[in-house]
Amino acid sequence: MDAWILLPVILPVLAGVILLLSLAFDKKKNGGGQPDREPGAEELHSLHGYVAAVLAVSAALALAAALSGEHSVTLFELLKGIPVYFHVDDISRLFAIVISIVWLVVAFYSFVYMKHEGKEQRFYGFYLIVYGVLMALSFAGNLVTMYLFYEIMTLTSMPLVLHNGSREAIMAALKYLFYSMCGAYLGLFGIFFLYKYCDTLTFTAGGTLNPGLAQGNVTILLIAVFGMLVGFGAKAGMLPLHAWLPAAHPVAPSPASAVLSGVIAKAGVLAIIRVVFYVVGPDFLRGTWVQTAWMTLTLLTVFMGSMMAFREPVFKKRLAYSTVSQVSYILFGLSVLSPVGMTGALLHVVFHMVIKCALFLTAGIFIFQCGETRVEQFRGIGKQMPKTLWCYTFASLALIGIPPTSGFVSKWYLAQGALEAGVGVFGIVGPAVLLVSALLTAGYLLPITTSGFFPGGIVKHVKAEEKQDSNLEPSLEMLIPLAILAALAVLLGLFPNPLINFASRIAASVM
Repeated sequence: MDAWILLPVILPVLAGVILLLSLAFDKKKNGGGQPDREPGAEELHSLHGYVAAVLAVSAALALAAALSGEHSVTLFELLKGIPVYFHVDDISRLFAIVISIVWLVVAFYSFVYMKHEGKEQRFYGFYLIVYGVLMALSFAGNLVTMYLFYEIMTLTSMPLVLHNGSREAIMAALKYLFYSMCGAYLGLFGIFFLYKYCDTLTFTAGGTLNPGLAQGNVTILLIAVFGMLVGFGAKAGMLPLHAWLPAAHPVAPSPASAVLSGVIAKAGVLAIIRVVFYVVGPDFLRGTWVQTAWMTLTLLTVFMGSMMAFREPVFKKRLAYSTVSQVSYILFGLSVLSPVGMTGALLHVVFHMVIKCALFLTAGIFIFQCGETRVEQFRGIGKQMPKTLWCYTFASLALIGIPPTSGFVSKWYLAQGALEAGVGVFGIVGPAVLLVSALLTAGYLLPITTSGFFPGGIVKHVKAEEKQDSNLEPSLEMLIPLAILAALAVLLGLFPNPLINFASRIAASVM
């Protein structure tokens, strides 16, 4: 039996539900109308130990499932001929492994940061549940199973956005829900058509579209697939359904912002990879108006996101617009429908998860240590937290794509993929837009480093004055996770060959 591959799904979900039920029981016991009681130091220590143990065991189980060969299990039949089915393949391995590593690192950082936000038991309840749902999404073996957990992921991650309960948080969470649901309905619309014209909805490298059934119905199929690209692109922040990202990130706790941007946005990427390369097949889209429209939307998103980030003064909102831009790098690499382009896209999936989480953890440290959120407030901050700013700088260089960091490797493959794909003018326009975006990325990230280390005079930040010293470095519990991610951003660029070979193998199998 291969049912054991569901353990990294079941364990964190059950553990998260137990936390939430315990919280609800305590609230009822103490009077339902009273505010949530803040736990004491010993209770927090126990909570953190519980969360760390669950995530560590779950991540180990996920790694075991990912690295132990191909496994399949059918849970039950949702409808006749439509099972809830899980299967481990190379794409599952890539997403499950990277998500597990990043999720665990961010969790350790959050143990200190969430003291700043409060209501930790509720936060960690949903944090554990979302991890389990993401593992189910990664291991989904057919389109209906993927869609089911894609929707559950939206509902369970929404509380991470509205955590502080402010009006802004509630409105941002509702926007996140609205955009995600609109996108999901477009995806469901496409599934109805693919069920009719595909031999099976089980993920198969190269696709399962039946040429005989598709003949004479190409137009409606192209419309359906384009709707799915736009719909699942909502989670990835692609135009026109991108506006939830800059709304949600500034109000969510920084650990939640990190995983929303670094991980959950990639759920849209995973859904698009599955639809295009494992159900429809790239040959069906190559040279059609859908490919042209898809490439156009991705490049517009890359440029628009970079421009908005360049102009944005609020740091977390700037990083949110950056995510809008950078995730569409991935979608552009997929849209050219070439092995090299897809290799670059898969590399950027991994690198962006690591880099963007590092950047959002830096934003959280600035908020936690200084109480400052706007870029102009960070002048001179490198004098008081040099280690933090150096980690930020290395992650920024990687996102820009400066060699030998990881971002350079993925962007090189993305540009080469566009040039070699035979996509006409997009072979020139694509790399040009990526280059302009890289320059804009340098323009909105590096000034924080330069003004932080060379402000033209030492600037004392509020909490430093209160402490009567010039040291604002966070505790090691926050600094070590940030340093790990920043180091990975560089090391994955210095030693990229194993990952390149793996991504190239995936790309070759579906083209």
